Amino acid sequence: MSHARRPVTDDVITVGLRRAVVGGLLVVLAIVLGIMIAVEVDPLDIDTWWNGAVSVSAGALTQLALALNFLGGGWFATYLVPLGGCLLLALLGRWRAGLFFLSASALSAAVVQVLKTVFGRVRPEDMLVISDHGSYPSGHAANAATIAVVALVLLPRAWVAVVGGAWVFAMAFSRTQVHAHWFSDTVGGVL
Repeated sequence: MSHARRPVTDDVITVGLRRAVVGGLLVVLAIVLGIMIAVEVDPLDIDTWWNGAVSVSAGALTQLALALNFLGGGWFATYLVPLGGCLLLALLGRWRAGLFFLSASALSAAVVQVLKTVFGRVRPEDMLVISDHGSYPSGHAANAATIAVVALVLLPRAWVAVVGGAWVFAMAFSRTQVHAHWFSDTVGGVL
């Protein structure tokens, strides 16, 4: 089966540039939020309130949050999901999409680690999981947002947007449920 190469049109370039500008603006917003948090020194009022409002228990929400902790971070999310997704897309004949997913995942992880190092925010004291350095931004939330956006770019359907949004919300909530992040950390990760 022969795959004809689509010509690059002005529309494709315009859409790509628009997406790059929007992505860049979201990263700038994450940096601005990080600066606001750093200037504040203490947790933001919403962070303190949310951390107290989210109960730490052995209930179903905490068990779900612990499962999402595994799925959204560590070796599983850092290596297996991007490499597996790239391989799957390549096997489906969409190797450019696979490289896009792999590149987006790597770039997102790199930006998160740079921001964690720059801001060095302390995590909440009552964490239920073991995490790396720096609370801001949430790498799990950033990873979930990256997957959701890539999925929507590759398969622009309403149901993909709904499922992607639910995935991002669940991951962000789970990070505060296990007290690994402040609320604003998850907002920064999503941005």
